[in-house]
Amino acid sequence: MGVMIGTIGVVFGQIFKSPLKEFLPYLSAGMILWTFVSSVIMEGCTGFIAAEGIIKQLPIPLFVHILRMIWRNLLILAHNIVILPLVFLIVGKPLSIVAFLSIPGLLLAIVNLMWVALILAVLCARYRDLPQMVNSVLQVIFYLTPIMWLPSSLPERAGLYLLDMNPVYHLLEIVRSPLLGQLPTATNWNVSLALALIGWGVAITVFGRYKHRIAYWL
Repeated sequence: MGVMIGTIGVVFGQIFKSPLKEFLPYLSAGMILWTFVSSVIMEGCTGFIAAEGIIKQLPIPLFVHILRMIWRNLLILAHNIVILPLVFLIVGKPLSIVAFLSIPGLLLAIVNLMWVALILAVLCARYRDLPQMVNSVLQVIFYLTPIMWLPSSLPERAGLYLLDMNPVYHLLEIVRSPLLGQLPTATNWNVSLALALIGWGVAITVFGRYKHRIAYWL
């Protein structure tokens, strides 16, 4: 992860003509968080499929398998996040007290990732071709979300579509902005909270209806 961030930071920083002190921390936080988000979503697709043997043999609540997967990726995130202070040290950027706001932001992001992973785990247990489709969609979202490029490089009109209407951007911002010493906007928080409420309503409905069929689909 560190080598990839360093390589992309130097190359794309020159291409976009962005100051390294500004671009490299932004890229580092974005790449680390995106790796966590995309890993949870992709592993969520196989959350029940990978636990087929356990599901068929032990009466463990199915949601436990989603929690296990998210905990594993949180441990990986904890290892990768160590890169960020090193990047700050290299570019001479101080870590402000605002960074503590990333903790509630991360918790809210995890709440959203839980319902996404749960819905995908149910659907992919029934339709085994969906993980490939999800992977393709994630690749598109990666390029549409400001991870390797700065939002300031967008025209104002394009920002309306690529930022304000991009839910992944809001989920990243409630964690990334505090790490970079900035406050997330009210829109970032409102969209993330709305996603959590609506998403869990859908997830509970889908899971409640099909949870008894999952063992047979596997």
